[in-house]
Amino acid sequence: MKIKKGDNCIVIAGKDKGKTGVIVYAYPKEELVLIEGVNIKKRHQKPRKGGSKGQIIEKAMPIHVSNVMIMDPKKNKGTRISISKKDGKRVRIGQKSGAVIDK
Repeated sequence: MKIKKGDNCIVIAGKDKGKTGVIVYAYPKEELVLIEGVNIKKRHQKPRKGGSKGQIIEKAMPIHVSNVMIMDPKKNKGTRISISKKDGKRVRIGQKSGAVIDK
């Protein structure tokens, strides 16, 4: 998986197409990513204590990595990523501008 936690991404498919956000958590085995403010679902929560009420919570759910593109730092649009080696280190490069994406 070429996308990791902390990357700025744009959603390219689904009901949230066009939304952007930062990856909060990545699930590489399932090929899913959790992006803040994207793919919000409502979940019903039971009351926890005797006198409290149940509630409906809005929660961000994971989205498949194929529906997400990393943002190019120069052009501020979605881009594909290539991986190359510079000074013996693995570096991610945006295809549209050729800019290095790693922090």
